[in-house]
Amino acid sequence: MKKILPGLLAVSLIFSMCSHTKKMQTETPESALGWKLGSQAYTFRLFTLAQALDKIDSCGLKYVEGFPGQDIGGGVEGKLDYHMDAAKRQQVLKLLKDKGITMVSYGVVIPPNNGDPAQEWRQIFEFAKGMGLENITTEPRNEDLSLVSNLADEYNINVAFHNHPNPSHYWNPDTVLNAIKGRSRHLGACADIGHWVRSGLDPVECLKKLEGHIIELHFKDLNEKSRDAHDVPWGTGVSNVDGVLAELKRQNFKGLFSVEYEYAWEHSTPLVTESVKHFREVANRLK
Repeated sequence: MKKILPGLLAVSLIFSMCSHTKKMQTETPESALGWKLGSQAYTFRLFTLAQALDKIDSCGLKYVEGFPGQDIGGGVEGKLDYHMDAAKRQQVLKLLKDKGITMVSYGVVIPPNNGDPAQEWRQIFEFAKGMGLENITTEPRNEDLSLVSNLADEYNINVAFHNHPNPSHYWNPDTVLNAIKGRSRHLGACADIGHWVRSGLDPVECLKKLEGHIIELHFKDLNEKSRDAHDVPWGTGVSNVDGVLAELKRQNFKGLFSVEYEYAWEHSTPLVTESVKHFREVANRLK
């Protein structure tokens, strides 16, 4: 036993060191708050999904929200589309695994007007289930709300109603609340704080209205309060990023933040990295 014990202690020490290293690699300031910080792949829409994943990783992020129609790349033919078959989904899942990125959400996706709504929506949910997604982001038509609510319960997948700027249908939080009232608990908001600013709304006040119904966020900081505003690194604009995060902490929000940087398209990676740094500094103070 005396000869074996040092060996056991050495193995135990190595295991402990590896576990500590893995914990350091996976823990972030936001994870202590129950937050996942990732990127909408639309931020890198000029590139393939494979290239976007590399850029997301270089920004220090491990989560992505896929967007419909992006070329997949990385040796996988076709586009990221909810009509893809199971074999193609497996190829995309392998690409994600190889890149070390988890796809949490998909959107903003809206079925075409000329299709069968029931069939199209079911395909969206089948895609989400096959990809292991938590959320679908969308702006559903009024006539599809009951269908979407029933499918959300059937598949146990969240449906987050996204707000584009005024005059889009869901630009105001009141419209979202009216749409989800009395329906599945899986229905809620994809809060795009930048589009609220473009619509002349206060992001913190909008979040207060939606308390308890926020599923995820599209995160932006804008240079000015106008329809024509553009993205700037978080904490340097007018979106009150710090106040938004404090409000979400107060609400005990748990979920996904997606960077959606829609400016300097060809060279936004350093700007996203700067935004991530600010986000984590604020999260570190809040945790």
